Amino acid sequence: MSSPAPVMAANDGVIDAARAAIGDDLVDAFDRVGEVTLVVRRDALVPAMIRLRDDPALQYQQLMEIAGVDYPERAERFEVVYHLLSLTRNHRIRVKVLTDERAPVPSVTGIWPVAGWLEREVYDMYGVLFTGNADLRRILTDYGFRGHPQRKDFPLTGYVELRYSEEAKRVVYEPVKLAQDFRSFDFMSPWEGAEYILPGDEKAKLPEAKGAPTPLSADAVKKADAAKAAAAAPPAQPKPAAPAAAKPARAPAKPKAAKAPAKAPAAAGAAKPRAARPRKPKGEA
Repeated sequence: MSSPAPVMAANDGVIDAARAAIGDDLVDAFDRVGEVTLVVRRDALVPAMIRLRDDPALQYQQLMEIAGVDYPERAERFEVVYHLLSLTRNHRIRVKVLTDERAPVPSVTGIWPVAGWLEREVYDMYGVLFTGNADLRRILTDYGFRGHPQRKDFPLTGYVELRYSEEAKRVVYEPVKLAQDFRSFDFMSPWEGAEYILPGDEKAKLPEAKGAPTPLSADAVKKADAAKAAAAAPPAQPKPAAPAAAKPARAPAKPKAAKAPAKAPAAAGAAKPRAARPRKPKGEA
């Protein structure tokens, strides 16, 4: 295998082939950053797309995407951008048409039915009209939504939003509330939190409204878990004292010999007692 992915075809000759196929309906064509872009007249969009699909030198069979771009400073402020893919040549091309808020763009649903949903998205976000689309309704915003959110002049506040109210148990309309407007962040960890108050966070000191509570910081969660574990642990019982080591038994002490009682001193003039003589048995001479 010469490459890990299918090799994209080169752009050589694509613009010349498109000029030959589309003719005077091609307003401009250029190759920038490796991508070919064709600008086609708005009223000639459908014939130009058919030629790009059926011409043997082009063969762009699939419509991959339709996008919108807004340039409010221009007379034709909107660009409707089509992205086409050639399966046989493995090549992509971009086609643009210009329009304003009133001039409609011809629908290409007759060539690619998938364009029905894509054109509805461009209509919803930018307000571009498409003739020939049998179901041109909003697809991303809710019913009754006013304005087109992707326009550069769409205001950030002043409109209503549709949401489901848990308290009222029904769908309600409320003024748009931007929970987080423009701020400059300092790339600190969102789990630890900043040690100072960012502009706009002064309201955090006020009592919390109904809803989810403010998440705790990592330190607060750690302390709360430690306190909970300490409260759930049973009270510590005193450890029993270790038994004292038995001392080796000593040998019994030998009894001391009783001392003879001291002789009383003889009184002056007292006769000394005679020692008892042994008696001889009878029959001895």
